[in-house]
Formats: sequence, structure tokens, C-alpha cells
Amino acid sequence: MDKLEEIIIVGSGFAGSIMARLFAEQGRRIQVIEKREQIAGNMCDYIDENGIRIQKYGPHIFHTSIESVYQFLSQYTELEPYQLKCEVLIEGISTPSPFNFRTIDQFYNPKEAEELKNALVSYYKKESATVLEMLNCEVDCIREYAKFLFEKDYGPYTAKQWGKTYKEIDPSILSRVPVVFHYKDTYFYDKYEGIPRDGFQAMFESILDHPNITVSLNEDALEHITIDEEKSSLLYDGVQKTIIYTGAIDELFDYKFGKLPYRSLYFEYETHKVKDYQNVAIVAHPTDAQYTRITEYTKLPFQDVGNKTVIAKEYSILYDKNSIGGGVRTILPGTNGVKHRCLSQV
Repeated sequence: MDKLEEIIIVGSGFAGSIMARLFAEQGRRIQVIEKREQIAGNMCDYIDENGIRIQKYGPHIFHTSIESVYQFLSQYTELEPYQLKCEVLIEGISTPSPFNFRTIDQFYNPKEAEELKNALVSYYKKESATVLEMLNCEVDCIREYAKFLFEKDYGPYTAKQWGKTYKEIDPSILSRVPVVFHYKDTYFYDKYEGIPRDGFQAMFESILDHPNITVSLNEDALEHITIDEEKSSLLYDGVQKTIIYTGAIDELFDYKFGKLPYRSLYFEYETHKVKDYQNVAIVAHPTDAQYTRITEYTKLPFQDVGNKTVIAKEYSILYDKNSIGGGVRTILPGTNGVKHRCLSQV
């Protein structure tokens, strides 16, 4: 293979952009093909008319305990420390997520709360457990607590998020957010956690800023790619090329092996003339609304723009590639507080 042979990379999210940079530094010519109107994949962010940085496709935080990952990205951005805090609204009470000892204090009387906390520490002898583990616990008070959490959050939130009952999905989904046995109230516990100082968009621009990298926007690579099954290779405009594909794998094979069960997110943005709309950046709503959660962007990261804030109500819906914009839809700013709506594949 010629050292400067062109490599085509489909997608400009983390996988596509980082591979593009690494190959470019090896002397390869890189053509990045991006279907959207901007780079960065679902990490795209921008400054809105209120001067607030918004993450277009939902909230994201950079976090890792891997030193090499942190050092690599530090070449392209300054990571400002930021610890994500989330809550869940249960029976009108906003409680920490992951559920911690404060949750117990909020829903139990002092005597019962102390007994339950002691039982959790004594039985598990570790800092956390999954709700499934707790549902099968032989200790009555732990099992009853898990049942309460499952009925008020894990069960209904899962049904709303995935459009299925908890019995229809892989149990690992229910284990993604554990129950913790302490008062720490951050969502992650990695060594490094934060948000790029100038936003994710600027970080991706820096990663792709290399003389060997060319980026094409608003271009669907699948209109150019064909599969030569006989030679087990990919063709781009009929020519065999080195192609790195980071998109939906079922679409690449034209659904030959069936469709994967993707979901989409639908956002409604609202501007409110208040300093704080909710306690923390992200609050889940498992039972009391059609939306799954609300993100307050003046808290992600903390942004002081006076007596004003922007929230995004997030809805989970079926993914449809053939919807307006090919699965990604943006409607221009409207009125009555609703800034804009968009659809995003997840």
C-alpha cells in the first residue's frame, strides 16, 4: 500500500475523527465524509442566541480514568474540570442519580433509614450494587427498597426510553446505573471528568485540523459505497478503496441481515426567565411526563447569563431513517418559549 494512499473515513464523531488524525500523522491522505452539516457527531455543540452553549444532540460529559486517553485529547483542548450531577423526580421529590444514601433519607423515617443504610453496607461490603442484585436480596428491607426504586424509576424509565417493558430488554440495561451506598452525589467516578473549555465542537475542529485531512459535509457516503462480496471489499464510486465506516452497520449492508433496533431522541428547547430551573444539570422524569428527562444547559457547564436559562425536554421515539433530514431533523426557532426541535439517532 502506498504511504499516501487515500483513506476514506465515514463519520466525524470520536471514532472517525481520532482515526483520521492518527492516520494523517502517519502521512496518509484522509477524506472524512460526514452526512450532517457539521462535524463532531452527537458531540456537536453551539452558542445560541442567549449566549448559552447548547449540546445539540443531548448532554455529554468527557470522563475517563485512562491516562493515555486524557493525554491524547489534551493535545486538542483544555479540559475544564466539571463533575456531572443528576437527579430523578419521584413522587414530586428530586433525588440523586445514582440513588444514594440521601435518597433513603428522603423516603424513609430516620429510624428505618438508618437500619436500611446499615443493612446495605453490612450485606454488600462494597460501594454499589445493581437494582437486579438488590431485587433478589435475601434481606427483606433491601429487597423492598429495590422494589420501590424499580417501580418508581428503573421500570417506567426503561419502558419510556426503549419503548419496551423491562422483561423485553437485556437485563444489562437495568444495571447501567447502580445504587450506591454512600452520600457522594456525582454521576461518574473517573479520574478525569470535564468539558472542553471552548466546547466539543472546537475540540473536534482541532483534531481534524491537519493538512492531510479533508472534510466533506452534507454528503451521504452510502450513495457512493458498494460491497464487492466476491472480493470481500468495499468500493467507493466503483473503485476499491480503504474505507473506515463508523455509521450504522445495518444500513451499510442495506439491511441484508435485518434492521438493528435504534432509537431516536426528540428535543424541545425552552428559554425561561429564571436563574435556576432545576437543582442540577439533568433531571430524569420516569413517571410524571411524556419526556424522559430535562437538561438545563446553563448548568452544563455552569454559564452565567443573568436571569435566564435554557432547558431541553428529551423524548425517546422510534428511529426512522426516512424522516425529514434522513433521521436527523431540525426545525427553525419558533415562538412561545420553544427554541427548536430536533431528532437524533442513538
